[in-house]
Amino acid sequence: MGRIAVAILSFSLLVSGGCASLMSSVAAGFTENLANAILDNPDLAMVRDGAPAYLILIDGLVAQSPDNVNLLNQAALLNSAYAAAFVEEEKRNQALQSKALGFASRAACRGIDDGCELRTRPYPEYERWLAGLDEEQVPILYRLGTTWAAWIQANSDDFVAIAELGRVKALMQRVIELDESFDHGGAHLYMGVFETILPPGLGGKPEVGRNHFERAVELSGGRQLLTKVMFAEQYARLVFDRELHDRLLQEVLATDPVLPGLTLINVVAQEQAAALLESADAYF
Repeated sequence: MGRIAVAILSFSLLVSGGCASLMSSVAAGFTENLANAILDNPDLAMVRDGAPAYLILIDGLVAQSPDNVNLLNQAALLNSAYAAAFVEEEKRNQALQSKALGFASRAACRGIDDGCELRTRPYPEYERWLAGLDEEQVPILYRLGTTWAAWIQANSDDFVAIAELGRVKALMQRVIELDESFDHGGAHLYMGVFETILPPGLGGKPEVGRNHFERAVELSGGRQLLTKVMFAEQYARLVFDRELHDRLLQEVLATDPVLPGLTLINVVAQEQAAALLESADAYF
């Protein structure tokens, strides 16, 4: 019997024999360990082929414990990460990112005071809500921001979705104010991308974006390899800095990708770095 089947069977036996409160606690721990196992696996083919079964399992756990904030956050993380890394078909990617954002929104609604209906709340009220948060809410807030940004990316041809980007930027800026080191400086990475989506003539702020990328690299000690890939693709290509572009990508390829919590995304980043270097002559 395969490892996935064993995990499902073992958990089904545990659920059938335990009380609801114990099951809820174990479910959250199980999915957290599951997420770590996936994110620490360097075998992209194994994760790509095996992850859908885990996602179905997590759907069942969420249905059993719909108010478990940790479980909802882990479900959001896994669905969004899987879609971003492996799902190229547009409609399916959009569906998975919508699902992930739904989980993250429910986590915020249940885990943060007055955290419901954030996407439709009048913007001044939304800003006041953000200003009232503290460092304790950063994990839930950050997960909402990352899945929200991924959802916008998946729906980048929809002006209604793009209109929500300002809320995500405000959210990530608040994360930086509360705990800029969270997730290896991930909020700075996102802000770097946001500020370099457009050229200066259309409202982009590439030098502001560069500052965010550099701070994210500093906070991660250079071990979050996606930061350097995005720094090269979003900033160096935007300003046609070939020397910076190639240096960043060569550093990515020369770095050991294995690091707890980052291994999978680092391996993906190295594949992207190789592709960007291969296309550099045609771009610059």
